[in-house]
Amino acid sequence: MSKSLKADLMLMLVTLCWGVSYILMNVCLGEIGPLTLNAYRFLIAFFAALILAFPKLKNVNKATLRYSAMIGLALALVYISVTYGVMYTSLSNAGFLCALTVIITPVLTFYIKKEAPNKKLIAVLIMCLIGIGLMTLNEQLKPALGDVLCILCAFIYAVDLMLVDKAVHKEEVNAFQLGVYQLGFTGLYMFVLSIVLETPVLPSKPSIWAAMLFLAIFCTGVAFIVQVIAQQYTSATHVGVIFALEPVFAAIAAFFFAGERLLPRAYIGALLMLAGIIILEVDFKSIVNKKIASNDLRIDNSDNFKD
Repeated sequence: MSKSLKADLMLMLVTLCWGVSYILMNVCLGEIGPLTLNAYRFLIAFFAALILAFPKLKNVNKATLRYSAMIGLALALVYISVTYGVMYTSLSNAGFLCALTVIITPVLTFYIKKEAPNKKLIAVLIMCLIGIGLMTLNEQLKPALGDVLCILCAFIYAVDLMLVDKAVHKEEVNAFQLGVYQLGFTGLYMFVLSIVLETPVLPSKPSIWAAMLFLAIFCTGVAFIVQVIAQQYTSATHVGVIFALEPVFAAIAAFFFAGERLLPRAYIGALLMLAGIIILEVDFKSIVNKKIASNDLRIDNSDNFKD
C-alpha cells in the first residue's frame, strides 16, 4: 500500500470523526456556550497530546510555532463559524455546506499556486458539487443564518488546508509538532474569546462530559494531528475532495441518532459523492494497463508453448 493511499485512508477516518461531531456539538450546546465548548475541546486535546508525547514536543522551533499560530487562528474562525452554524440550521445541512471546501480548495489552489486540476479531478469536483446541491438545496433556495455561517466555515477551512499544505512541505517545520501546537493556539484563542463574550461553565451531566471528551480526543486531537501528518503525502485539493465525505457521515449520524430524514434526492447526492471519491482514489488506467499486459503475457506464453 502506497504512502498516498495510507494517507487518504487516514483522512477518511478523520472525516468519519468530523461527520459524527455535528451531533455531539448539538448535544453539548444545550448546556455550554459555543466559544467555551471549543475552548474546552481544543485545550483538552492539546494537553492530552502534550502529556502523551512530551519528549517529541519539548524542542520546537520558531517556524513550527509561527505556522501553528497562523493555522490555529484559521481553525478558531472555522470552529466559531461551524459551531454557531449548527445552532441555526439542521445537522445535515451543516455537514453538507461545510463540505463546500471540496470546491473552494482547488479554486484557491489555482488562484494562488497556479495549479490547474486535471480532468479526472475536475469531473470528481463536478460530481461532488452536484451531490452537495442535491443534499442541501430546498425548493425556496433560501439559506438560513446557519447555512451562511457554514459556507463561511467551508471557505476559511479551505484557507486552512492551504496553510497546512505550505507548512508541512517546509523542511524546518515538524509536522507532528505542528499538529499538536495548532490545537494549543486554537484553544487559547477560544478561551480568551469565551471569557470576554461568555460565562464559561463546566458540564453538569455525564452525557455532556462524554460528548465533549469524544469531541476533544477523537474529533479534535487525533483528527487534526493525523490530518497534518497525512497531508505530507497528498495535496490540499486531494484532501478537500476526501473531506467531501463529511456530509455523508454527518447525514448517517443524524439519521440514526437525531432522527433527521432527508429527501430521496439527497441520498442520490450522497451516492454521487461516494462515487466521486471512488473514482478519485482508483487508478483505472493503471488497472486497465495491467490487465492488458497480463493478457499479452498469457498470449505470449501460449504461443511459446505451441512452438
